[in-house]
Parts: sequence; structure tokens; C-alpha cells
Amino acid sequence: MITLPIMDPTAPLWSPYLAGAGIGILLCFAMLLSNRPFGCGAAFTGVAGMIESLFKGKKQVEGKDYFKEFPLRVDWQWMFVLGIIIGAFISTLLSGTFQITWVPHTFATVFGDNPLIRLITAIIGGALVGVGARWCWGCPSSHGISGIPQLSLASFVAVACMFAVGIGAGLFIFRVLV
Repeated sequence: MITLPIMDPTAPLWSPYLAGAGIGILLCFAMLLSNRPFGCGAAFTGVAGMIESLFKGKKQVEGKDYFKEFPLRVDWQWMFVLGIIIGAFISTLLSGTFQITWVPHTFATVFGDNPLIRLITAIIGGALVGVGARWCWGCPSSHGISGIPQLSLASFVAVACMFAVGIGAGLFIFRVLV
């Protein structure tokens, strides 16, 4: 007899099978209702464009080729990012694992517990992820969660490269290779 795991919202770890199925169902609804796949990259690019428009003027920024195709506006992708943040916060509250940590334990064991070093590496890492997302025309969530189910060859290649580089960087940084 096959028993299916039950999703307990108060558990610190959720069943990856049920969480994955939930994401798949949500993706189907997103595609049916908006005809757009999941992704966060355009929301962050939009924020950067809005910040740039404060300094250069909205007309100059809107004149760029990218923003002609993807206008500066708060749209569903912003709500998606906001939902990720709110959902993560609610799940940590429900599971009782909420805590504010300036320097995660794994980082501290290798690099020390200096919050400034953690902040600098987080900014550099975030910038590299942003450049990579623009370079491969999509963030990890858009390629991994939306592109692969659509059998996009570009998404398969992008996700394989993300995993390969991520694993290699992790091994290098945490001195497993040395």
C-alpha cells in the first residue's frame, strides 16, 4: 500500500515531493491565467531601471531597447517576489525556525563571523547572479521551474551550468578541492 506524505506547515522541512507538486500546480495556473512563466529577474531589472530613472530621468531610461520591450512598471513579477518573501517569512514563523542571523554558521566556520565580510560577499555574489541571469536570459527560477517543464533546451543547458558552477564554486570556496 502506498502512503502519501502529508504536508505539515509547522514542520521545519517540508516534503520536497509535495512542495514540488505544489509549485508545478501553481505554474500551470500561472501559465493558464497570465500566459507567462515564473521568474524574478525582470522584477529586479525593473527596480534597477527605476533607480536609474531617478538619476537620469524616466524618458532616457524608457528609451533603452530593453525597457521598450519590458516597460518600467510594477507588475505580477513584483508580486511574485513579494510573495516569495512573505511566504518564506510565514513558513519560518509556522515552523518556529524564524531567527535573524547576520552571519550564517557555515559561512562563519570558513570565513569568520565578521558581518561586514558577509555583507561584501553577499553583494558580490548577488551581483554575479544578476549578471548571470541577464546573460542567460533568465533567473534560476525561470529556467528551472518554468523552462524545464516547457522542455526548453536553453533552460536545460542553463540549469546544468548553474549547478556545475555552483557545485564547483562551493567545493572551491569551502576548501574541499584543496
